[in-house]
Amino acid sequence: MQFANQPLAERLRPATLNDYIGQEHLIGEGAVLRKMIESGKISSFILWGPPGVGKTTLAKIIANTLERPFYTLSAVNSGVKDIRDVIDKAMKTQFFNHPNPILFIDEIHRFSKSQQDSLLGAVEQGVVTLIGATTENPSFEVISPLLSRCQVYILKSLDKKDLLKIVDLALTKDPYLKTKTVLIEEDEALLRFSGGDARKLLNVLELMVNSEENETVTINNDKVIDRLQNNMAMYDKNGEMHYDIISAFIKSMRGSDPDAAVYWLARMIEGGEDVKFIARRMLILSAEDIGLANPNALLLAQSTFDAVHKIGYPEARIILSQCAIYLATSPKSNSAYSAIDEAIALVKATGDLPVPLHIRNAPTKLMKELGYGKEYKYAHSYENNFAEQDFLPKEIKNQRLYTPQNNPLEIKILERLKSLWGKRYGK
Repeated sequence: MQFANQPLAERLRPATLNDYIGQEHLIGEGAVLRKMIESGKISSFILWGPPGVGKTTLAKIIANTLERPFYTLSAVNSGVKDIRDVIDKAMKTQFFNHPNPILFIDEIHRFSKSQQDSLLGAVEQGVVTLIGATTENPSFEVISPLLSRCQVYILKSLDKKDLLKIVDLALTKDPYLKTKTVLIEEDEALLRFSGGDARKLLNVLELMVNSEENETVTINNDKVIDRLQNNMAMYDKNGEMHYDIISAFIKSMRGSDPDAAVYWLARMIEGGEDVKFIARRMLILSAEDIGLANPNALLLAQSTFDAVHKIGYPEARIILSQCAIYLATSPKSNSAYSAIDEAIALVKATGDLPVPLHIRNAPTKLMKELGYGKEYKYAHSYENNFAEQDFLPKEIKNQRLYTPQNNPLEIKILERLKSLWGKRYGK
């Protein structure tokens, strides 16, 4: 059958918003993207999320729904010339009151600065509406002038309910799978290996069905694990294993296992992974998982990022290994990570509380007359460079956000805070 030669994920690609599964926070009833699409007026935006959650599909649905010309480029094989060619085509098709085309750029994080620069004029002038797709944080990978002209929408990994809905859709709607009787006795392994990725889920399902010659196919956990052991061993820096390997690398360092850390590092090096990608992940881990237990970790990770960017392979492998082992063997703390998340949650819950008068800036006479800065105690004028006073808004003045953890450095920090603040830190 001809349709059986087309991948299952492509055969099941939804064509309308009503067929689209997941991302209810963006395309559900009343959600921001749905309202924008229904209005018929869309601005440039970037879709940021893991693979297989529907970024490309969503862009195509938007273009079809709005009946816009749709140009697509992949950052992997497109250069500045390709971008200019598309922009020239878009300009030639412009008519009075005719909606501008949509330019979809997959993996926009792989575009160089010059490639991104070549988009600016067309996006700013409305020659094209840009929809970018990225698996990387746009703040790191997209130049500021382009990022300022685009909204960023975050797509989430699909949950169990969404994944099971996709499986049911495949078994009941796909022309090829409908010719088989597929019995799913257990779905735990099927869902676990998908990792919230619809494309990976459908690839695994298709693999399971195609591996059976019988008209009746039974799927259970043992069968899935057995089939995948021989099909997921290779590392592909552009494919699905990319995200599994980097996850294993990060978790090994977080779990203080240097042997596992250098093993997964070697897997990425042998797969030709981008040194900046590896170094950036270590930079994030040094702040998120080591933090104040060893502040030098952040400095070493930053130095590693700079060094491997300048040097490249093969010598960069040594620097990466040194940093990975250092981070894996370092004491761990996520107190800074937890503190800022708690603070952000507090801000969202309490709103814009006023700054206490005594710590406000008072650059004018009127402000001084209103009490700005009055009774502020300059810490360096007091013993131990400390004077107890309130720095938080009065409504939350006793709120604790930073909790030192049980490692040598933060134990010292806690003792100092107790000596300064007394009961506030448990004394």
